[in-house]
Amino acid sequence: MSNINFPRRDFFARSSSALTGTAFASLLFKDGFAQQTKDFDHTPKAKRVIYLYMAGGPSQFESFDDKPKLRENNGKPIPKELTEGIKFAFLQHSALKCFGSKVEFKECGQSGQQISSLLPNIQKIADDICIVRTQQTDQVNHDPAHAFMNTGTAIPGRPSMGSWVTYGLGHITDNLPSFVVMRSGPEGQPIPQTAWNAGFLPGKHTGVEFYSKGVPLNYLTSPKGISKTTQRASLDTLARLNKHHHETVADPEIMTRLAQYELAYKMQASVPDLADFSGESKATRELYGVGDKPDGTFASNCLMARRMAERGVRFVQLYHSGWDHHGNVMGGMKSRCKDVDQGSAALITDLKQRGLLDDTLVIWGGEFGRTPMSQGSGRDHHTKSGSMFLAGGGIKGGVTYGETDPFGFTAAHDPFHVHDFHATALHLLGIEHKKLVFKYKGRNFRLTDVHGHVVEKILT
Repeated sequence: MSNINFPRRDFFARSSSALTGTAFASLLFKDGFAQQTKDFDHTPKAKRVIYLYMAGGPSQFESFDDKPKLRENNGKPIPKELTEGIKFAFLQHSALKCFGSKVEFKECGQSGQQISSLLPNIQKIADDICIVRTQQTDQVNHDPAHAFMNTGTAIPGRPSMGSWVTYGLGHITDNLPSFVVMRSGPEGQPIPQTAWNAGFLPGKHTGVEFYSKGVPLNYLTSPKGISKTTQRASLDTLARLNKHHHETVADPEIMTRLAQYELAYKMQASVPDLADFSGESKATRELYGVGDKPDGTFASNCLMARRMAERGVRFVQLYHSGWDHHGNVMGGMKSRCKDVDQGSAALITDLKQRGLLDDTLVIWGGEFGRTPMSQGSGRDHHTKSGSMFLAGGGIKGGVTYGETDPFGFTAAHDPFHVHDFHATALHLLGIEHKKLVFKYKGRNFRLTDVHGHVVEKILT
């Protein structure tokens, strides 16, 4: 019998450390949850996601949902049976009068989808996109609505959609983050960073924010006098020390930190190349309307997103702020649409030309829609109807999903709830949304919670 003698509590601590380390290593360095648990019950249509997020809530009545009857009844009371018992952000005690749009709509492409004249470039890709007119959410104010759209709940601290996707699918590349976030647009309603946080998932699944202008990240170059050899030796020493500490305290985040050290080291080479547009053809740069370096515009971020998709980034989310138009909705929508129209269309066109659209899911939309009633010259927040579009990655092009009532207040048929949106996106990525779970504090959590249905009508 062995004469090794140590306290029982040490035995359990060391056993726990060994088991935790083994389990976490498999999560950290191998494929994602779905591959490990064999929860692909169908062939994935999409490998990656590019999410064009219009922060603030773009008005559907000036973009994708034309309502002639709303114009005909401009200034008249909206039917009470539509609004009774509905919560608004600011219109609770106001006279609820119809507010018809002054924007012209056009039937576009062979499909004849109706798209606003404020989006002339998106009009040209009508046959490549699926317009959803019945987007619905549960949250009427910005912060909880951002949380709900990104995490499936208004409760702060839950994992974001991008984090769930990278947790579920693992990484494609090992020299760039699996989940990248970029921002553009005017100062306005702030976007909480919890929108791309990993919550209770391992920290490596948190979105990494890149700057949209100049150098995308800080500290991409080593200090003077620090050679690659010295840096490599320092990282190896840190790794040995942290692994030794992990064996004692069994903290999975130690292993996450080690993985991030290694990723940062590799990004010193990969990120400068990513942010150099000079190798792009003149035709490509003209398509986006950009130069040879990131310039902070939404279009520049779209080109970066395409370059990231090519290099194996799993989930790219581009936030463009300034869509919260409580006043001067016509002027505000004209400005914001001009910001994003060329870049949005260029991205889809470019992906298609390169054969990447087939396995890239592109999403365009905000956290909620706007009211068909006026708030002076603007529109209030609205949970019952909104518009978004999807393209590529198994989505039918040239179709419109859902229809709102003649006033555009709510879904007349085929509502598209946030939970359904999440379930459908995961389905396209090959994941059954009910099976993508993470046990935390004794409960199995998922992106769709206990809700969500895959919307088969929009799938190829």
